[in-house]
Parts: sequence; C-alpha cells; structure tokens
Amino acid sequence: MTAPATADRTRFVLVGTSHAGNVGAAARAMKVMGFSDLVLVAPRFPDVLARPDAAAFASGATDVLAAARVVPTLAEALDGITWACATAMTPRDFGPPTFAPREHFASLAASDHRVAFVFGAERTGMSNDDVYRCHACLSIPTHPGYGSLNLAQAVQLLAYDWRQALGSFAVEARTAPRDLADGAAVEGLVAHWEQMLVEIGFLDPQAPKKLLPRLRQLFNRAQLGTEEVHILRGIARAAVSPRPRRE
Repeated sequence: MTAPATADRTRFVLVGTSHAGNVGAAARAMKVMGFSDLVLVAPRFPDVLARPDAAAFASGATDVLAAARVVPTLAEALDGITWACATAMTPRDFGPPTFAPREHFASLAASDHRVAFVFGAERTGMSNDDVYRCHACLSIPTHPGYGSLNLAQAVQLLAYDWRQALGSFAVEARTAPRDLADGAAVEGLVAHWEQMLVEIGFLDPQAPKKLLPRLRQLFNRAQLGTEEVHILRGIARAAVSPRPRRE
C-alpha cells in the first residue's frame, strides 16, 4: 500500500474495530484537533465506514471518514510511518518502553518522524504482535482503580495532547473586548454614590472616615466597564428617587 500524499505527519490507526459509532466518533476527535489521516485495519465489518452510525457519530467529520482507508494488516497501515505508538495498558514481559503521552510527545514533536497512534479493538485491545511492531507504548494516566476508556475517548485524549505538543490552535474570543471606564468616569461614579449614601443616611459627611477611599479602591479592583458604571449610577439614582405611594 502506498501512503497518500499529505502534509499531515500524523496517522491514527484503528485495529479490529467493532462499532461504526466508534469509528465516526474517532474521526470527529481527530478533526477537531486538525488531523485527518485515518486507517482501519481489518474492522469487524468491512462496510463500517459506510454505516449510518459512523456518519452520525462523526458529527460533521464525514470528510475524514470519506478519506479513510481500510487495510488487512497493521504492517500495511504503518507504511510510510517512521514512529508508531501503541496504546495498551496490559503489562507485557517485553516490548517497547511505556510512556505517559505528554512525557513522550515533548521530544517526539521536535523530531521529523511520521507518527502513527495505534488503537486496538474495543473488547480486547492490542495484541502482543501488534504492540511489538511499535516503537513506544503510550499509557494514558487514569485512576488506578478504573482505567477503562472508550475508544473514541482515548483517540481524543491523545489527539489533544499531540496537538498541544505540535503547537495548539489559538483560542478565539467569543465576546467583544470590554470598554473599560476611565478615571474620570470612576470619579463621577464615586461622587454620585457619595451623594446617594448621604441622602439615604448611610454616610455622615461630617465623619466619612475611609468609606469613599474604600469604595474607590473597590471600583478600581473591579476594572469597571462603561456600561457597568452606568448601571451603578442608575442604582444610585433609583435609591434616592421618590417612589409612588401604594394605596
């Protein structure tokens, strides 16, 4: 098998997968982290990529499914790969060294390797022979008493850590930048509150003590926006406004 021409140096390999939904969810996990090279090795159902559950769980990552390949052996899936990482928890008498993902990715990201992450079947995991074909074994740190991860969850965790090691995507702002109130606006607010506090009897102007400096410090720490200054001045205005009498 000839590996496809791609700038993506990362491949995700699923061996013996049983559930189409897991394949779709794995494709989704890959795409949100910017990866697209997916290879299935001898899946339980040859038409797994075309099953409705695969597209449903991909949730928009159907392009990854459409480009995915199915091959009969792991050796073919690793064609063009120079560093393969097994994902297996079962202790073995010998085999590749085991690392936590972040520990291993720090140095791997700085290399020129074309990397594959290999995942075993949902029920049985990876066979010894498949693990022995890999250069390293990754073990996701989980609670000692319960380390069972869904296949797609494991793909997502490794895809995330690998993306962080390669260089994460920028976080886009979801809200507009705040229009911070300037010093004059804050002083106007303090003066307005001083007037209100005197009128409601909370502040004695003959013995103000440190109330106003403390309010000023409070407003400064809050880094008020202009809209927030308007709200606080509106509260001060309402506190001293005549209220209609209730019959």
